[in-house]
Amino acid sequence: MSQPLPDSTEIYYAEIMKNQTKLKSTEFLRNGDKVNSEFFEIYLKRLLDARDACGLTEMIGEIEALMITVEPGNALEYIAELALMTPYHYLVTLESPRHWTHILRIDMDSPDILLREVKNPEYYDIFRSLNDLHPVGSKRPHSRYLGEILRVTDRESVLALQCEREFRFFSPAALSALDLPSNVSISKPSPYTQNVLGYMERAIGEPRVYHPLGKCSILPKIQKAYENAKLQQQSLNIADLILPVDHLATRVYCQNREAALLEYLALSSYYYWGSYDIVDQNSSTNVCKSVRPVPESLSPAKVFTANNLPYCVNHLDRLPSPTENFVRNYGARLHHIALSVKDGEREGKENIEFLVDAIAGQGKGFLLEVVGSREEGLKQVFSNASQFSALIIEYVQRYGDFQGFFTRENVALLTAAAGAEVS
Repeated sequence: MSQPLPDSTEIYYAEIMKNQTKLKSTEFLRNGDKVNSEFFEIYLKRLLDARDACGLTEMIGEIEALMITVEPGNALEYIAELALMTPYHYLVTLESPRHWTHILRIDMDSPDILLREVKNPEYYDIFRSLNDLHPVGSKRPHSRYLGEILRVTDRESVLALQCEREFRFFSPAALSALDLPSNVSISKPSPYTQNVLGYMERAIGEPRVYHPLGKCSILPKIQKAYENAKLQQQSLNIADLILPVDHLATRVYCQNREAALLEYLALSSYYYWGSYDIVDQNSSTNVCKSVRPVPESLSPAKVFTANNLPYCVNHLDRLPSPTENFVRNYGARLHHIALSVKDGEREGKENIEFLVDAIAGQGKGFLLEVVGSREEGLKQVFSNASQFSALIIEYVQRYGDFQGFFTRENVALLTAAAGAEVS
């Protein structure tokens, strides 16, 4: 469960450090009922112990930013959509030779969004090639979630250690050609998730900057669209209900589930929280969380969903296959961004239901009704996939001290609804 946001990250970390000993990534209780392979269980402990021992766990911190790319001309409408449906604010635009990078921010205690807008529809790079491989993904050749940037205390040392461990990163020249910030070390796309992961050195309390991405300005048309969306959010009385990002959910192929988890754990300072088998949907939901006792608003959980059986044998049993269908259509990629909703009621409705009704009244669709209950510990809902990014927004309202990210019934309903959209 997301804890209350402190006055500042600096104060929050100071409190933590008073009583914190050296981080140990294998001392957390396991959640869930998914049976992993012997290979996974052996290498999970070995990997986390080795990460702790070499100092990477201590040097790698929380998520600093999420990187998304959209089609030429779509940034304005997507920023307006995010301004209405999320707590993000338009900050500034950086112009480089092939992209505009629009910086969206909640505050310095939550991850930024780097929204990259391609200037030329004919532009081709490695990220477009990942979309072109898949029938639905290729219809929006530039629309893609790229990955996360993590804060580190010593970028040079982290990069050296990860390269020794056989992870591969873009060269400075390649980053420049891709219009990606030069003060971030960014991995090559994962063979399992097709996402990248970056490292940016920043001390707690220092400003978060991305350079040198060119001319910096506030674009009047985008500023106006953003302001109108925020006025609409205020008029609907929902602005205070939407809290920062709670978790990020990626869809991967069945055979890549365990490798994707191990890879992310090797590259981050997260631990394996656990996995649940969702038999009704022939899938499993697998969660990793920060080893530091920080709220998800500071460093969102990472969720990986995969089929239990690969599509190539599904003609024998005819089981539901929503996750595998999504990956075959779009490629392995981020499926949704989940936002917490403030607990409580407004005008006789649970906050999440008040929020969904207000947003739906503005023409934004949802894949299903709100599912869950106070008795179960939380309520959840998926929006329709954005026509600009293909990403779904999930809203999550937790009750009391509920610690999880879903209930078995909720996730089965959500998975089925998302699967129906791409089947």
